[in-house]
Amino acid sequence: MQLKLKKGLTLNIDGAVENWNPCAEIVPTTCAIYPEDFHGITPKTNVKEGDLVKVGSCLLFDKTQPDLKITSPVAGKVKAVVRGERRKILRVEVETDASAPFESEAFDTASAKDSAAILSLLAGSGLLAEVRQRPYDIVPRLNEAPRDIFVTAFDLAPLAPQPGFGLMGDDAAQVLTKAVEVLSGLTQGKVYISVSDSGFSGTIKGAEIVEVSGKYPASNPGVQAANIAPVNKGETIWCMDIATLYKIGRLFTDGKVVSQTFVAVTGPEVATPCAVKTVEGASLPEVLAGRLKNDNVHKRVICGNVFTGTVENPDSKESYLHYPWRQITVIAEGDDADEFMGWASMAPSKMSLSRSFPGHFLHKLFRPDARLNGGRRAMIMSGEYDRVFPMDVMPEYLLKAIISRDIESMEKLGIYEVAPEDFAAAEYADTSKLPLQKIVREGLDFLRKELE
Repeated sequence: MQLKLKKGLTLNIDGAVENWNPCAEIVPTTCAIYPEDFHGITPKTNVKEGDLVKVGSCLLFDKTQPDLKITSPVAGKVKAVVRGERRKILRVEVETDASAPFESEAFDTASAKDSAAILSLLAGSGLLAEVRQRPYDIVPRLNEAPRDIFVTAFDLAPLAPQPGFGLMGDDAAQVLTKAVEVLSGLTQGKVYISVSDSGFSGTIKGAEIVEVSGKYPASNPGVQAANIAPVNKGETIWCMDIATLYKIGRLFTDGKVVSQTFVAVTGPEVATPCAVKTVEGASLPEVLAGRLKNDNVHKRVICGNVFTGTVENPDSKESYLHYPWRQITVIAEGDDADEFMGWASMAPSKMSLSRSFPGHFLHKLFRPDARLNGGRRAMIMSGEYDRVFPMDVMPEYLLKAIISRDIESMEKLGIYEVAPEDFAAAEYADTSKLPLQKIVREGLDFLRKELE
């Protein structure tokens, strides 16, 4: 199957990794898991400070679904359960055992013969928490079987590495085939694997391979699903990347959870962009040590890409990698910039989608900063979202329905098909400077609360 998407955008940002051979292998002294990265769960701790854990040991579980667990990425001792206001769990920190950092729990895969046992094993190993359900873009509900499962094997976000890069070995095809076989037992539909039209050859037994061409956000599994088999009211689909699929296959092959990952350290403020082999949830200061430019520029460290990542404090010792744990982007903050005419500057070094700026016509690598470049204003119904939104949805009208909390209009306009990340490109292109991803996230949470 081939899927050609014309809408979207590509940002040419300086700081891409050129040599993908790992420049370092870091076993961090401390790792942490953030419950907020796993939207849709009500976290409850399963450990206390001082407890010994292994890779795959339960740190948190869902209060509404106790069988759904979030597990430790390393073996060691629980350092702290950090709480915020009203005792909200902010993160669980684990101090790594330097002598055996990857000692893993052993999971009994031999007895997982039927769908219930398979689902229970995925939930107990923590891998189900890395899957996302549509509608609502949340961790899957255990009582809802997916109609189809969509896997994306590439990433078109700025400077992003390919999912699963460096993680998969020579037996990758067999492991992925095993994962597809396992997931096929959980759905009556198909397992779709979407690949770049220029970066994949071959087949994976049991899966429907889809060759996708286009610009970001064409690599989002939700966008692919909306163009292949859209989700309707009352239906459920699962979305994941190829790295998660590989972990599932490895679990059912070896009985262990893979927690090592390759992180691309990218961006204009990185001295030498490179790939680092480390662990999920690794300490950011340890990963970034000695890798940032010493140019006296205020820096913004983003866990993830510039569209959807999470901002972290680079100077804090309590900053850790966020899910999905494969990219760090560092750009200038911009609060110390001294630029003639500010956001209205016509300098060719300014990156813009508008034809009013010379940079729009230049095929060069840009060094953007984090400034808003303009003020917030009312939504302009100009069709600018449509130009970068490759789904059969009218984004402006859907956003207005979400803001007004009009459930009937939200359903008619396709709320069940979308996730916040699908609006990232539109948020960048938005001249109104509206936080579109936040609006969609709040709308999905409101809808789920009202209907469930």
